[in-house]
Formats: sequence, structure tokens, C-alpha cells
Amino acid sequence: MILSLSKALASRLSPLTPRILRGRTPRWPLAVDPSDSGTGSLLRPRFRASGRGSAVAPEKALSIPCPDITAEDEHRDRNQMKGQFLARQERWDELAIAIEAADQDRAATPGGMPVADLLAYGARADVVMAVEHALLDGTPARDAPLMAGIEALESILIEHEDSYPIAVIVALAHMDLGWAWRGNGWDADVPRRNRAAFDAHFERATDILDRFCGVESNSPLLAAARCMLLGGAANAHDRVADDYEDLIDLNPLNPGPMRAMGNYLLPRWFGSYDQLELEARRTAARTQDVWGAGGYTWVMFDAISGDDTACARLDLPFFIEGLHDILARAPHQHTVNLLAAYCAKTIGIAPSTHDAAGHVRSSIANCADWIIRSHLKELHPMIWAHAAQGFDNTLRVRSPRAFAASGQEDALRIIAGLFRREIAAGHKIVFTNTGPVTQPG
Repeated sequence: MILSLSKALASRLSPLTPRILRGRTPRWPLAVDPSDSGTGSLLRPRFRASGRGSAVAPEKALSIPCPDITAEDEHRDRNQMKGQFLARQERWDELAIAIEAADQDRAATPGGMPVADLLAYGARADVVMAVEHALLDGTPARDAPLMAGIEALESILIEHEDSYPIAVIVALAHMDLGWAWRGNGWDADVPRRNRAAFDAHFERATDILDRFCGVESNSPLLAAARCMLLGGAANAHDRVADDYEDLIDLNPLNPGPMRAMGNYLLPRWFGSYDQLELEARRTAARTQDVWGAGGYTWVMFDAISGDDTACARLDLPFFIEGLHDILARAPHQHTVNLLAAYCAKTIGIAPSTHDAAGHVRSSIANCADWIIRSHLKELHPMIWAHAAQGFDNTLRVRSPRAFAASGQEDALRIIAGLFRREIAAGHKIVFTNTGPVTQPG
């Protein structure tokens, strides 16, 4: 089977010199949150974003903790590295048990990232990154053993044919490699053979996952992997709402699938504006006991950030009610920074093509004031840096240190602007474990 797989894929890849494209087509990986590092915690060097030399005078009146490693970072790193370690040691039985236990228990980081996703990401990271690096270097397929890693994973799958955690690892690895070959450009810009490689990897991932059912297995991990297949599915328009509803119902505490569903329901993907509004309200109703009105906000979160029509049609009071409800139920500083940066940067600086969208953006941007004053206790620069890019998870961060420093500079400038009257009066703003307080300068 491995040999036949190798021939099927290799025949479509060789003699191709790959070209990685960067466009506006978004991807939604399971274990890499664009509000975090953008490159995956395994690739993130440590940094100290001090902002020295960049702060203007008003920002010097701010005193706010800025941890090198946030609690969210620590949890993500630990679980990704555990998955990577167990895979390198070929302790696949132990890895499968750990993933299934985390999946069934709905274990998550403080920011809501599923631990099972992180373990699975770490387990396939070496294989995926090796191919990504080869493709970025422009190495021709016939001159590099690009199939070796995925063939090794396929052999593990044969030995664990009834293990859904192993099946998910291998299927997601195929999808990651498919995206690495395809790139993120528009379909018309993707070379034919790159697209053929993408199709081959997604077809194999579909074959692997067809033997399992996320609902029957009570597995958000499996359901999420099925949703990832939508990027290469011919019938995605018919499936997107149902597939994401299954995933959200299996783990309503995880907002990631709600955000992804909202994006995929835009007309440029697989839905319509009417369907987006309908599913956002249905999600809010189904998750009301978990998020209050927050389900509506999570579904609309990314959809409105880059689409003026979706933004103009937004139920603004309902969305803002959802912001309050999210923070009441998930007051972790990762979420606080995410929402504050989203309002101030992602929405606040986005241009609008007509007045209705402009009014909505302005109203949401104003929410940054009460979020920061009522909830912010520490600064997470990476989140703010990604907010300026619209949480684009196709973005490759070449210098995490510089990227984080830019996020810190933006955040301090925005926060200083919110407290400009207090600062102008000679006060200092100190962020404590209960929030910001005003002290004599």
C-alpha cells in the first residue's frame, strides 16, 4: 500500500519545481492559532519584547506586565513538544492513548486550544516542516525524498489501523503537505502540477478519515479533521454548515471552529451572507449556556474583519453583547488580549467601502476602551502583532522578536491613547492583577 501511495503521489509531483504562493485564500489549521505565534509554538524563539527605544512619552506613563512566555504559550509548547517527542521515540501506542484521553476529556489550554490538536500537531511536525522547508527552498521533487516522511507515517497507520488518533495524525499530515504544495493563492494562480499534488494528498486524507466518524466516536478531533477536508472537497457548499455544527456541538467550549465556520460561510468560500447570519444565530442559540450571546460573536469574528458587506449586515448590539458574555465566561488574559487587539487593530484600522460598514467598525473599535479598562492585566505582544495583520494564519513570521516588538509598540500606543486624559494630567497607569489603576506620576 505504501508503494502504491508513493507511486500515485510521486507521479503527480515529479518533475515539478514547486512554487509556494501567498494570496488571500485563508487556511484554518487545527493546532496553530493565528492569534498566537503564527508559525506554531515549536518554531517560536523566545523573545523579550521590551519596546525600548520605540515608546513615545505617553507610553512611558504605562506600567504593564509583558511576560516572555504567557500561560497560553507554556501550555501549547508543552503539549506540542510532548507529541513531537513521543513520535520521535516511536511511542505511538502511548501517543494514541494520550491524544484519545485529551480528546474525550475535552482538555484545553487556558485560551481554549484543544490539547488533542496540539499533540497531533507535534506528532506530525517533523514530517510537515521538512517538506515545507524543501518546497520553500525550491527543491525539485525528483531530487528530494519528499515522500519519505509521509510514507513512514503511513506504515505506522498500517500497524494501528483501528486507532483514530493515528488516523487523524496521518490524514492531517497529508492535508498539511497538500497545502504546502498548493500554497495560498487563488486557484487560477496555482500551477497545474502543484494543484495535482494538493488533490492527491487530500484524496488520501479523505480515504483515511472515511473509516471513522467523529460523532459516533464522540471525538472533536475527528470532526475537526473532517472539517479540514472542506478545503479540497467538491461538495463543500453542501457540507460546510453541517460539518461545523457537528464539531461545535461536540466541543462548544472551543471557539476556533465557530470562527472558521463564519469565514467559510462567506460567499467567497462556500456560503452566503444570509446563511452566515442564520448559522451565527443558530450557533448562539445552541451554545447559549456556554457563551451567552458569544456564539454569534465568535461566528462573525473573522467573517466581518475582511468583508464589508458582512460587516454592514452585522447585528451590532448582539455582537457587542457577545463580547461582554465571552469575557464574563472566559476572562483569561489570552482571550482579553485577543478581543482587545481585535477591536482596536483588526477592526479599528480596517478600511470601509461604505458608511454602514464604517459605522459598525467604529462602534466595535470603541469596545477596546472598556475591554482594556475592565479586563486587561498583562500584555501579549504576539496577539497584537497578528491583529494588525487581520489574524492571517498564512503569514510567515521571519523574526518573531521584531514581530512581537511591533505588536507591543502598537498596543502601548493604543493603550496610552485610551488613557490620554489621565496621562496628560500627570498620572501613571499601572496594570495590576485587578486591572489598571491610576497613580500619581
